Amino acid sequence: MSSIDQLRPQPDNRLAFLGGFLRKPREVGSIIPSSRFLERRIVRTAGIEAAKVVVELGPGTGGTTRALLRAMRPDAKLVSIEINQRFAALLQRLGDPRLIVHAGDAGDIRSALEAHDLPGADAVLSGIPFSTMPRSVALHILHSVQQALHPGGAFVAYQVRDRVETLGREVFGPAQIQKELRNIPPMRIYRWVRGMDA
Repeated sequence: MSSIDQLRPQPDNRLAFLGGFLRKPREVGSIIPSSRFLERRIVRTAGIEAAKVVVELGPGTGGTTRALLRAMRPDAKLVSIEINQRFAALLQRLGDPRLIVHAGDAGDIRSALEAHDLPGADAVLSGIPFSTMPRSVALHILHSVQQALHPGGAFVAYQVRDRVETLGREVFGPAQIQKELRNIPPMRIYRWVRGMDA
């Protein structure tokens, strides 16, 4: 398989995504992967083309991961943190040297970066379902995002529900909000930028 083919969505990955949702819907959060329209909007909103270090929380089977890799500069690094071992194994198959698959919890961003000698992130992206997790866990993840971001770095969360906005306001302040209707289900995209004094 060529490197270009590896970056294209693979049919068996869609079945793996559905299987992951059916086994643990509170972790996966959606029945199908993101649409290409949502992926493109996420890439633009997070400023991926200019980022040197990108962190992806809950990459699933790698649809958005592929979109990020296509947009990233050659010397950038993408740390994809995935709690589902099966999904993490699928991500490893992408074989892109810029991709670091970290099997673990979304609240451990700093330790994932430090394990690979990486500085703070320029962008953190998350599709994990904040609406299904306990408030304390969600706030722990959001504080972990804030601590991992460089000043001026962007956090972009794409969600079906608006709970992340309510919780994110406590950590980052008000969000910039967009909608992407060309996705099943339609998604809200929230963007925060870490302040210089945060």
